[in-house]
Amino acid sequence: MTLFDDFEPISAIATTPRATELLHTLCKSLRATLYIPESLPLIDATTRHYSGSLKAHLGTIWGDNRAFIFCLANGAVIRLIAPLLADKASDPAIVVIDPTGQYVISLCSGHQGGADRLAQLIAHQLDATPIITGASHNLNLPGIDILGSPFGWRKGTGDWTGISHVIASQKRVQVIQESGCELWKDNLPQNHPFSFGFDENGENDPIEGRVWISATKRRFAEGLSIPKVQWHPRVLWVGIGCIRGTSQELIAEGIEKVCQKYHLAMDAIAGIATIDIKADEVGIVEYCQEKNYPLLTYSADVLNTIKIPNPSEVVKQEVGTASVAEAAAIYGSTYWFSSEENGEKVESEKPLLVTKQVIKSNNEAVTVAVAQSDLEYTGRKGKIYLVGIGPGSLEQITTAAKTAINQADAIIGYSLYLELIKTISRPGQIIQSLPITQELQRAQRAIFLAKWGLTVAVVSSGDSGIYGMAGLVLEELKNCSWDGNNPSIEVFPGITALQATAARVGTPLMHDFCAISLSDLLTPWEVIKKRLQAAAVGDFVTALYNPKSQTRQSQIVEAQNIFLHYRNPNTPVALVRCAYRQEENIILTNLTEMLDHNIDMLTTVLIGNSSTFFHQNWMITPRGYNELKM
Repeated sequence: MTLFDDFEPISAIATTPRATELLHTLCKSLRATLYIPESLPLIDATTRHYSGSLKAHLGTIWGDNRAFIFCLANGAVIRLIAPLLADKASDPAIVVIDPTGQYVISLCSGHQGGADRLAQLIAHQLDATPIITGASHNLNLPGIDILGSPFGWRKGTGDWTGISHVIASQKRVQVIQESGCELWKDNLPQNHPFSFGFDENGENDPIEGRVWISATKRRFAEGLSIPKVQWHPRVLWVGIGCIRGTSQELIAEGIEKVCQKYHLAMDAIAGIATIDIKADEVGIVEYCQEKNYPLLTYSADVLNTIKIPNPSEVVKQEVGTASVAEAAAIYGSTYWFSSEENGEKVESEKPLLVTKQVIKSNNEAVTVAVAQSDLEYTGRKGKIYLVGIGPGSLEQITTAAKTAINQADAIIGYSLYLELIKTISRPGQIIQSLPITQELQRAQRAIFLAKWGLTVAVVSSGDSGIYGMAGLVLEELKNCSWDGNNPSIEVFPGITALQATAARVGTPLMHDFCAISLSDLLTPWEVIKKRLQAAAVGDFVTALYNPKSQTRQSQIVEAQNIFLHYRNPNTPVALVRCAYRQEENIILTNLTEMLDHNIDMLTTVLIGNSSTFFHQNWMITPRGYNELKM
């Protein structure tokens, strides 16, 4: 798994030694193939020669790649790719990097091809400036033509170019959402152009475009006065029953006829549900494979628990349940993602949109019923990125962490941390803040969204695996019988408060050290006291996290007393608050006087060992090299 999975396969093009050097390192991170002319030497397995003209070579590899990265002049790239461009629904992402690596340009297929996102991700890798000229990006809006992509929505018919122009012009667009996730609304900028629901035209603010988000298939007349488009969330679960041996063709025909009759969009189909004895029914299996639909199967006992409008004694005698199509549609739409493990509680079973319809042909017959779920099927495998953002300064966040945050569909964290990384996020991301003490809820929310199919970044200050969210997320995954694979997990380390504090005051960690949190919210105070005593006796340089809060005042006093029992009163102590942030404050003091200064939850207390000393306002712990010379 890499951060660039969504764009693979990727090819890069360089024609000069300088461009080759720039792209080579990048290609290793991206798992991209770098093509260079035969006049340049191959570097390793990631580089390949192209022979003849570059234009001809591009024609041979164009259809095999989802993204291209060029280190060429924009004009040259435009002339090379112009004959190959077909339409923005299928064109690959085209990104151009200037020869100095200072700018990364999203040139073509910015929305649907993902060039805007890819340019931002590459810019983080190179510490460069992304150049994105699309109107929606610069209005801090999600592209309307990729709005539903994270949720697995399918694009329907409509004037997509027209609606994009209306949004770019910041004119009023009516959004009528009848199904699907509404999280995309939560992080829109205040001046967004969308009007939700069936609001009437305002005298001074008329509706200039309309977006339908629905399982219904609408027909738009030619020559409309305003552009209209439709997205189809995949919320329809089709229950199927059939005679053994029914062909794939009749099953497909039956489903299409039912959808057409009841004005349902085929693109809104989430999957197929049936009885377990049909799990090997060739026609059903082949139809699901062709359409890439999940096939859900349930036992007769399960289907018997569902109240259905049209029970059949004949069917019950045959398969043990009075309904297959209707019961399977209801059960599938209600329970496909509903369980305690996924954090979903079912209030009631979903009613049928379409009661069973029987389609016959010769000796074949298929029964079709349709129900609609509240939550759409994304068709995606979820990921969780456990990201440490360091002490809070953007300069201290690792390149990989920045890339992960920008690539994620959703970002979850404490509000203070989310504010610190605001400039790394991109339009269209789901940003969810949960306060201090709701760490468990953060972990559960991240797991829910990832199991549903989203890529979720869970951010922690410092390092996520040190007093952060990483351990809690993994614990919760274990508690819900995680298979180790879905969702996938990747941990992105960050600079810890301990490291940041040390770097701001000198070299206090040159010998053995430890970190102890004074918060007794999750650890009994008696246990913490034993650890403090052990650290003091062992002469460890000791970092104290969470030293003091508004409701917890005495622990830091006890900690000082424990260390005073074993250490010299003049032992150097550093108090560093908000390292590397604007409000940073550094105090160098000693063990006796440390409590004369302000200490709070944002302070890291660093207590030196018996050999630590101050020199010219630097805190130094000898490693022992000088003694070794002697």
